[in-house]
Amino acid sequence: MTGRRRTRTTLPRSFFRPVRATVLSAGAVALCASLTAGCGVIPGVTGGSGDDAIKVMTWAPENTDATNKPGMPAMARAYGKWINAHGGINGRKLEVLTCNDHNDSVAAAQCARQAADENVVAVVGSYSQFGDSFLSPLESAGIPYIGGYGVTSDEFTGQMSYPVNGGQPALLAGLGKALAATCGNVSLVRPDSIAGDELPPLLDSGLKAGGHTNADDEMAAEDATEYSAQADRALRGATKDVLRKGCVVPALGDRTDTFMDSFRRARENYPDVRMATVLGSVDQTVINATGGADGPYEGSYITSWYPPSSDARWDRMKKAINEEAFGDNRIDPADAGVQTTWIAYTVLKAVLDKIGSGEVSADTVRRTLDGGLAVSTGGLTPTLRWPYEGKLASVGFPRLVNADVTLEVVQNGELVAARKGIGGVDGTADMTQTLQNADVN
Repeated sequence: MTGRRRTRTTLPRSFFRPVRATVLSAGAVALCASLTAGCGVIPGVTGGSGDDAIKVMTWAPENTDATNKPGMPAMARAYGKWINAHGGINGRKLEVLTCNDHNDSVAAAQCARQAADENVVAVVGSYSQFGDSFLSPLESAGIPYIGGYGVTSDEFTGQMSYPVNGGQPALLAGLGKALAATCGNVSLVRPDSIAGDELPPLLDSGLKAGGHTNADDEMAAEDATEYSAQADRALRGATKDVLRKGCVVPALGDRTDTFMDSFRRARENYPDVRMATVLGSVDQTVINATGGADGPYEGSYITSWYPPSSDARWDRMKKAINEEAFGDNRIDPADAGVQTTWIAYTVLKAVLDKIGSGEVSADTVRRTLDGGLAVSTGGLTPTLRWPYEGKLASVGFPRLVNADVTLEVVQNGELVAARKGIGGVDGTADMTQTLQNADVN
């Protein structure tokens, strides 16, 4: 399938941006800031109290018709209760504010301004598709953004962003390298947009590293309500190699579920084709909601940033959840958003421990992060540190410091570690060199 010709001069502002999202201009931000009564209080902002508390914020979309990540603010609140129950941080309580960005650029900017108004020292473990709306207000206030979900390219370019995972770039490169060893022809289904144009080079970089040919590039409208034609073409393309099973890779963000409805019907004629995708398009909560072991994702390969939830390295997180949020079904230890929030708060605690009894402010948190602090996450990620420009600055990701990826497979409805990992190697693979060779410019 061919699409319109596009000229790309910069990386996209978001990897997967819903079409219905509105764009907030700088003028609108200024107008809303000056008309507080008109903007109102942000729905969903909550928090504790305490004159000497260390105040932070976590935001994510909740109760919307698109992507929802209620487990992230719920995990943040549970972490705050847990750390306070164990003496706080250097004798000070942690106050966690939360905000609902409603999958809307205006609301995302409002959350950022609320963080500034509340004098939070950091925004931690959050999810929003609108980096171009929330990063500017945070940067103006000097507030660091620690451990965003990695859903936008802005998170890997902004100097006040401190990501803990490799986002979509690492996941796609890792998936390509894994599929090179297991698949015949590979068909990628992705948005027909400037953001979507960045995806084939990332997947192809992994395929090439594994000695495979590039994937077939099947484009689809961002606002499609069904994908029968794309699913059929992708399946036919995946079966061109008669000697090896082909693979179909949907990378449609929150439209992946819509694609899977069409794919499941079309797949009846192509039973040997395997499905593979990345976290962000699919996670454990999606697998559960679509039927688990009886759903369309059974047997699928999925690349992840972290070890499977069954890994003992998550035991400390599970202990905190059991102590402070037992029975809260919003917090799934297998959810990548929950896991990212835990790791982000681990980074925050390391920063605050480094500051010690000194002044805790957005400025001191940022200077500590910029000063070469190395953070151990107990093996859930490599040791994290954020130089001014990381190894992937040459391909447009200067803040991407963790390109580790693990390969998982859906078995009996659960994401578990694949027997053979990326490139046939068990465990975690570092995609830094693969991404350095990606043709994303």
